[in-house]
Formats: sequence, C-alpha cells, structure tokens
Amino acid sequence: MALTALQVKTAKTTDKPIKLSDGGGLFLLVQPNGSKYWRLAYRFAGKQKTLAVGVYPDVSLLNARDRREDARKQLTAGVDPGENKKAQKAAKQGKAANSFEVVAQEWIEKFSTNKAASTIEKTNFILRRDVFPWLGARPIDEIKPSDLLTVLQRIETRGALETAHRAKQYVGQIFRYAVGTQRAERDITQDLKGALPAPNVIHRAAITEPLKFGALIRSIDGFTGTLAVKCAMKLAPLIFVRPGELRQTEWAWVDMDSATICYPASVMKMREDHIVPLSLQALEILREIQPLTRSGKFVFPSIRTSARPMSEAAINAALRRIGYSKEEMTGHGFRAAARTIMDEVLGIRVELIEHQLAHAVKDLNGRAYNRTTHLPERKKMMQQWADYLDKLKAGAEIVPLHGNAA
Repeated sequence: MALTALQVKTAKTTDKPIKLSDGGGLFLLVQPNGSKYWRLAYRFAGKQKTLAVGVYPDVSLLNARDRREDARKQLTAGVDPGENKKAQKAAKQGKAANSFEVVAQEWIEKFSTNKAASTIEKTNFILRRDVFPWLGARPIDEIKPSDLLTVLQRIETRGALETAHRAKQYVGQIFRYAVGTQRAERDITQDLKGALPAPNVIHRAAITEPLKFGALIRSIDGFTGTLAVKCAMKLAPLIFVRPGELRQTEWAWVDMDSATICYPASVMKMREDHIVPLSLQALEILREIQPLTRSGKFVFPSIRTSARPMSEAAINAALRRIGYSKEEMTGHGFRAAARTIMDEVLGIRVELIEHQLAHAVKDLNGRAYNRTTHLPERKKMMQQWADYLDKLKAGAEIVPLHGNAA
C-alpha cells in the first residue's frame, strides 16, 4: 500500500536500516540514526539499480512521487535516470569543464544563431535523449570510438537508424568544436565510417501532375476536421512555405494591408527574413481563420492550447484523412508541386520561383538577393499561381505555357 505523509513523518527507527515501500519502486530508507532517504529501485538494460531521489523532509512524499514519475518517463524513453542524473550534476556543477555535455552545450549556444529554432530544438532533443545519459558526464577527450558506437547501436536497435546517423553527425560537430577549443585531439566519428548501415533515403512524396493536383485541392476543400487545420491545408499550396514555417506563422508577421507575411530569420532554414506575397485567395483564407485565432499568437494554434502552434504531424495526418497516403503526398510536397508546375506549365522564371521558395539565389555578380528583391514580380507571380489553382480546382483544361515569364 502507498505511504501516507503521517507514516513518513512518524516512521520509527530500529538498530538496522528499514525500507518503507510507496509502490512503483519508490521507498523510504530509514537509518538507525533517524535519517530518512528516498530511493527508487528500477531495472535498466537487465540490471537492477537504485536511484537516490532525495532526503526527507527536504523532499516530501509528493515531491518524491513526482521524481518517481520523471524517472519512469526517462525509462520509457530508453534513458537510464541514474546516468542522466550524473550527467546533469556534472554539467550543472561545472566539475568537468571539458565534459561532453558542457562542450556540447557550448557548441549549441555558439552556433544556434546560424540555425533555425526547429533545428536547435531537434538537436537538443536527440542529444538529451540518446547521447548525454551515457556520454554527457565523461571528459570529451576520454571518449573512445567504441563508446560512441555503443550509443549509436543502442539507437539503431530500437529501429531509429536515421536518428542514429543524425546523432553521429551532431557528435562529430561537437568533437570538431572541441578540437578547435583544444579540449580534444581529434574527431572520433571519423573512425566509425561504415559502422552503421546506410539510412534509407526517403524522398518526400509530392503530386506534380496538374490534374491530380487539382483533385487534391478539391479534396482539401472537403476536409471536415478543425478549421485551423483546414485553413492551413488550404493556404499551404498558395504560399508553399516549409511545413514548419507554416505551422509557426504568427499574426504579428501578417500584414493584411500590404498583403504579405514576413517570416523572421529565426524560423527560416536559411536564417534570413523571408517575405511571402499573399494572393487574394490567400487573404480570404486568413480572413476566414482570423475571428477564431486572432486573439492568440499563432494563426494555426494547437487544438490543445493557443500558446503553441499546431503539431508537426497535423498537415500530414489531415492528408491521410482525405485519402492520400504518405507515398502520394506530404505537407512538404506542396513546395515541390509549386516548383514543378510553375516552371513546366506556367513558364515562370526559375529564379523567381526559387527565391519564393526561400532557396539560396544569387545575382549575376554572385550576391545573394535580399528579402525585397523582385517583390512586385513575385506578387504578380503568386496571384497568377492562385488563379491557376482555382482553374485546376474547377477542373479546367490545362494547356502548358512554355516560355512565359511572370
């Protein structure tokens, strides 16, 4: 049976340590001198282990139970809570200024200004879940290739080969940073070339045939899910930004008067501000969702809380719901569709399309275009594209227009 606060407070001492169980592996260890310690018994990788949870009364019964739940979550994610605690303690106390986790956090902070927020979040998540619990507390110059290989194989065995390769990539960058700051002699990931099977290259599915794309747009119009997801799906083919950028769109970036959305560098893959001209059709969609979400931060908020944007999986899940498999169409596929059809059917200049896709485009002198380059032409192009999509949706006959520029 679970303990009560009174039982914990009045627990009697004996001449030997005694254990009072609260369930789920949590127990109170009462020492002969009256000291009371919370401990958590758990199994990891087939071994029985014990985690120090805290000292009573500094850590109450409720606090101890919260820490038990935190440990359970780590175990579910494949993380050893004991090793994770050691890594966190070493990093926080700064006992090892050259520990892998300390160096990694330095690297993340130093290079975060050149990476999108979503990339930083993904990097942190993989390192915290898959690398730090085993290597975080260790001095970086003492980590051997075999140590890292064990970590990577642990990821691979759970069926996450792509994540294993990504973790190896991050570790390699961290080691190269450590070499540059004179805390490691070499990048040990170079010894692990070929140690992992090559990941399967999965191309993002996209519908690029005009008539089929028109059928897709009609299917989106018939979507019966939430208004936020439906409007996001309707807007996706009209502005063809990346799915992560679309879901994070904030009302503060939308200018209805100038008919633009200005995405800040912080959310862009290329780390540069990006202006998206809005067609009349795109503005109509934004006006449709505006009464529902304008009081919050995000144009397309999460169904659970307006404080967060809709989930990464929302668009793809909606596509599955209207009958398109992951082999047929993805949220990212709207970009490929626009790129292909605008070039091959509408004959729009490729550099305009690439610039609107927020790809790196340079002028004849090798200088990168800024966010306002060709803006009038891009506004015209986006309206032409939206009008063309209306015709596709209506099932009009499509005639290729070779060589016509926007």
